[in-house]
Amino acid sequence: MKRDMDLIRAILLEVEKSPSLEGCRIQIPGYSREELYYNAQLAHEGGLIQARFLPGSADFHVLRLTYEGHEFLDAARNDTLWNKAKEIVIKNTGTLTLEALKIALSTLVKLAMGA
Repeated sequence: MKRDMDLIRAILLEVEKSPSLEGCRIQIPGYSREELYYNAQLAHEGGLIQARFLPGSADFHVLRLTYEGHEFLDAARNDTLWNKAKEIVIKNTGTLTLEALKIALSTLVKLAMGA
């Protein structure tokens, strides 16, 4: 299964919307439970979320965004900046990585602020 940075971003946006301090069960139209599970695992491993995963199934429960997850989401929230960051990273590296996206987003946010 492939990593989908757009899906990881969508997962973070869904977690942020959750009013519960007990976490949430993510459902995003157009994605299978397996795709959600896999990319949520990657977000967890990347330090963006805390989640519980049920081995042997596609069931998981996201507990919360981490501090790093909030930082990443704040930079990635704007669709224009997100798409520009992806374009820059792909153009320069040929692939989307979390670290490269963080750098590109940080640079774009600074430029947007006039720094």
